[in-house]
Amino acid sequence: MSSNIGKKIAVVHDWLLGIGGAEKVLKAFHEMFPNAPIFVLFHNPKFTSKFLPAAEIRSTFLQKYFKFLNFKILIPLIPLAVESIDLSEFDLVISTAQFSKGLVLKPKTLHINYCSSPTRQVWDWNSEYRRESRMLKSWLHLFQHFARIWDRHASLRVDHFMANSQNTANRIRKYYNRAARVIYPPVLTRASYDSSVSMNIRNYFLIVSRLYRHKNVHLAVRAFQKLEWPLIIIGDGPEMRKLKKLVAGNPWIYFLGYQPTNIVHQYYMNCQAFVAPQEEDFGMTAIEAMSFGKPVLALKRGGALEYIKPGINGEFFEDPYEEMLADGARRLKQNLDLYNSAEIKKTVERFTIERFQNEVAQFLVSLSEL
Repeated sequence: MSSNIGKKIAVVHDWLLGIGGAEKVLKAFHEMFPNAPIFVLFHNPKFTSKFLPAAEIRSTFLQKYFKFLNFKILIPLIPLAVESIDLSEFDLVISTAQFSKGLVLKPKTLHINYCSSPTRQVWDWNSEYRRESRMLKSWLHLFQHFARIWDRHASLRVDHFMANSQNTANRIRKYYNRAARVIYPPVLTRASYDSSVSMNIRNYFLIVSRLYRHKNVHLAVRAFQKLEWPLIIIGDGPEMRKLKKLVAGNPWIYFLGYQPTNIVHQYYMNCQAFVAPQEEDFGMTAIEAMSFGKPVLALKRGGALEYIKPGINGEFFEDPYEEMLADGARRLKQNLDLYNSAEIKKTVERFTIERFQNEVAQFLVSLSEL
């Protein structure tokens, strides 16, 4: 692909510590441009050697600190680290994360950012972030103020934006006053299963998510405790301890922590339905669940509005309250027999890696013709 475009290309990501939606997008770009080095602020070599075994990974000065310093301590240094990356030898730079859009490049270098979200902690989630943070409020206000200034100026350094959804494109326009080409991320991969998994739990709902407060998993936990229906939660994160305290031995909620892809696919295949309790800019796990023919209960906000079709592939609940989530779960379960697995799968057929790479290639070619 890189030879067709005729440019020396680099890809830039924020950090590589585990697999999330942004990392799956990064991998798709790496497959398009296998010879392009991947620049990151810092990474876990054990993870990158497995996730991107053939990639050339280059890190910044933060690499030597992240192992023994709390991640939050490094945050004030991130803009400096981003701006320290030397990309003077490259003609085209594709950045794939929030902070990496702040690269300082030569005028000849074309910079394209694939944006999964404008930095929520300083824009539309700034109030929620202040409520959840343990940082002294006066310092947090000051940090968010200067972070907004840097983030806004960083957005001006991007020549062209690609957005992972229309929802994200709207937010890019609101906060950065920039247009963005919507190219949905690659989600669908070949299903893999582990037949050795013992499926002792039946008729369960499923959540696959990183466990952060804004993911609203606590709402689902409380709702399913009251419903007395089994809920399996796959994923790890800083909220795990709090969430386990919420269940306090309740027999209906199961935390499985991180699981490899083949195990996750097995749980997708055997669940009754999937729960997406959070507002997502896009929401890859909901698409993954539907690719297995499973209906999704989703919060009626964000990216879900672009692919959830009530009565066809899922249901909405209106607001992030446990009572509304529980009511939505009741409606969905009551209508389970009305959902057609094959029809659900058809609604997400477009989210393939081939479609993603073709649309990116077409966009790059169109820019080279300007």
